[in-house]
Amino acid sequence: MSDRRGWARDGRDWPNREASRFVRAAGLMWHVQVMGSGPALLLAHGTGAATHSWRALAPLLARHFTVVAPDLPGHGFTESPATARLSLPGMAKSLGGLLHALNLRPVLAAGHSAGAAVLARMALDGQIAPRGLVSLNGAFVPLEGVPGQIFSPLARLLVGLPLLPQLFAWRAKDDAAIRQILDGTGSRIDARGVSLYGRVIRNPAHAAAALGMMARWDLAPLMRDMPRLKVPLLLIVGANDRAVPPAQAERVCEAVPGASLVAMPGLGHLSHEERPEDTAALILDFAQRVAGVPA
Repeated sequence: MSDRRGWARDGRDWPNREASRFVRAAGLMWHVQVMGSGPALLLAHGTGAATHSWRALAPLLARHFTVVAPDLPGHGFTESPATARLSLPGMAKSLGGLLHALNLRPVLAAGHSAGAAVLARMALDGQIAPRGLVSLNGAFVPLEGVPGQIFSPLARLLVGLPLLPQLFAWRAKDDAAIRQILDGTGSRIDARGVSLYGRVIRNPAHAAAALGMMARWDLAPLMRDMPRLKVPLLLIVGANDRAVPPAQAERVCEAVPGASLVAMPGLGHLSHEERPEDTAALILDFAQRVAGVPA
């Protein structure tokens, strides 16, 4: 996993496998899923996830869009970059390189958690110019106070330990441990979803990329720039999200002119996996309003 060599083993029953392809771009071999027809919709998953996160949502959106969903660098079946490229600007630049190779100009872009931050960075830097941007429990706001002063330096120190990714993967050796991690986000997903998260988290290369991404994640510049965002922004928030507090979305909504917020009661950080039909309906309604996408 985290490269094409693992596809025959770990990808044998991957969700929406028939939509998968491999594309070389920005110095990496990417795993990308493409399905549907119509205006292009780019999906960007969050830290530690992969295209399996869209297993139910993507086919629903593909009824109205050409959905393009890559595994981000080092995640899932996409090759790992140099660690410096796991930063927010590095991820944004790499994803921009993939879009260039695909000759893709998304009309709409939707990202979950850190994926929403990547897409916002790309929009601010002119790498994408969608007619609308959707944040699914987006992680835009940096940690503040003592946690913010400690976490990132500690993460950088720990991620440099050569055995840490193996240890991280070993600690998640069974689905019960994965379920405990996911429950901590405020979400309850099905057993299939838990098993797929276990599959990726237990892979040391994937774990290393997720840890490296967290170690290099600096959201302060993004949050300073968010008031300059000219793209209509919809913030969809799981009201029970324990990973990214819903109050952060309210702060972003206040900072970005014209942004709107919709809360999904009773759902957590993986709300798009808990209720894919409702999430798809919200995205389609937004697309109709900002981009004239037909129902």
